[in-house]
Amino acid sequence: MDLVEELVNVVGKKNVITNKAKSLRFRKGYRSGKGDAVAVVFPTTLMAMWRVLNVLHDNNIIIIMQAANTSLTEGSVPAPGYDRSAVVVNGMKIKDLQLINNGEQVLAFPGTTLFHLENELRPLKREPHSVIGSSNLGASVIGGINNNSGGALIRRGPAYTELSLYVWIDEHDEMHLVNHLGIDLGKTPEEIITNLQNRNFDLNQVPATEHHGSMFHHEQVVRDVESDKPIRYNANPKELYEVSGSSGHVAALAVRLDTFPMDKKTQMFYIGTNNPDELEDIRRHIMTTFKELPVSGEYMHKNAYKLAKKYGKDSLIVIEKIGTGHLPQMFALKAWGERFLKHIPFFKPYFPDRLLQTLSNLFPNQMPKRLDDYYEKYDHYLQLKMAGNGIEEAREYLKSYFDKASGDYFEADANETSNAATHRYVTAGVAIRYQELKQDSIDILPLDIALASNDYKWFEHLPKEIEDKIEHKIYYGHLLDHVMHQDYILKPGVDAHELKKEMLKILDERHAVYPAEHNVGHLYLAAPALIKHYKKNDPTNSFNPGVGKQTMSKYWGEY
Repeated sequence: MDLVEELVNVVGKKNVITNKAKSLRFRKGYRSGKGDAVAVVFPTTLMAMWRVLNVLHDNNIIIIMQAANTSLTEGSVPAPGYDRSAVVVNGMKIKDLQLINNGEQVLAFPGTTLFHLENELRPLKREPHSVIGSSNLGASVIGGINNNSGGALIRRGPAYTELSLYVWIDEHDEMHLVNHLGIDLGKTPEEIITNLQNRNFDLNQVPATEHHGSMFHHEQVVRDVESDKPIRYNANPKELYEVSGSSGHVAALAVRLDTFPMDKKTQMFYIGTNNPDELEDIRRHIMTTFKELPVSGEYMHKNAYKLAKKYGKDSLIVIEKIGTGHLPQMFALKAWGERFLKHIPFFKPYFPDRLLQTLSNLFPNQMPKRLDDYYEKYDHYLQLKMAGNGIEEAREYLKSYFDKASGDYFEADANETSNAATHRYVTAGVAIRYQELKQDSIDILPLDIALASNDYKWFEHLPKEIEDKIEHKIYYGHLLDHVMHQDYILKPGVDAHELKKEMLKILDERHAVYPAEHNVGHLYLAAPALIKHYKKNDPTNSFNPGVGKQTMSKYWGEY
């Protein structure tokens, strides 16, 4: 019996894709990267997942664990250069989630999305780790844990847990199911999985454990504005624990996570200035003196605002008018359209994006007047969102500060708050849209970096020889913990890989860490602590080999 036939026997024919055209969107990264796979498999239950993994292991197949495939650094797709055949195991059909201990924690499964979790928690007036950004793309909870994903919510830190159920291949090439959920589910893999799937335990009497379901010490870390090191990045050695930060080097079947009380009242203060030092002054004062940490502090530069207003307009309209619930299906439909139309000579590549961009021009300006007024007056903007008693803290401080400072601020209403946050979110796709409209005649260079917390002059100034190679710079990020996204649209003919080398030298001189929250994927060299974590999780290098620019050979090429 060949491999594909074995997989079909486990999950059924409709859940195994071998056609290269149909499997392309699961073999191709969100921004870049593409590799081959014998098949893409979609288990529909945890038991089916366990059996699929056993079939692949028995056949010495490389296993690429995948969820929503929202990675921006090629980390969730196959890559060229494997020494064995590969299969993608996509868990998005295992969508269940279990709220435990009256919703104070959750058990999330391979297909549980942040969006789904947010909706389930809303009636309980609780929230997940992240409620902005990748949640709108349909990103999975387990994908975030695998990557120690960051996020905009300053009080919660990177996605992290010490409580998980995962499949591990040991140094003797034997496969095990490891139950570290802190729940007694039985002894054998079959007992554990059956009891978990069937909820054969009291959901509201799950015992407490000494292990943590979130980044428990984050407030102390993030308030340290004098640290000469970055304070939030997803390869932090202190935040690597089994599934957390594993980059797919184990197969996570379930994770147990904390949830958080929903803020009863919030207020966004929209700040504008032509002097980025003023934003750093505000940051330092807030993080060291405020009793209440902000909910978030999202930064945008003038050029990012302008380009997002033009090239993210259709996304903003969809999110504001239709909501985020249908975004994953819409992305899938767009991918299907691109695959179908590329075989018709009349249609140029990326036709759906070109059509959406054209249609967006038919709609009026979506941005509220006060935000546009600040765009005309200022180069730098901070969306400072406070909650509870922090609102009055910020109100009093900002009034006092801007009595003397050169910038200004206003308290945003509900519509301004929503539009500003969505506008900041869609900025992440601007460089890609720009490139697609140019039909790949130009290259882009996206970087996300964690700057030293005490780096007062955080705003980038590039030498002329680099500036001359760049058409547009798109700066945005999470200012309060000094995590910045810097996307560069390059001039025609500029080699992104060569320019990246020059840019990273500058970042090294600033003691920055990169990538900050998108994981190393296949684009960045993994740090020593991360490599050690990978090898401990995956001694045979059977899961997702090659991430972090490491060897793809079995046993890490050491035998």
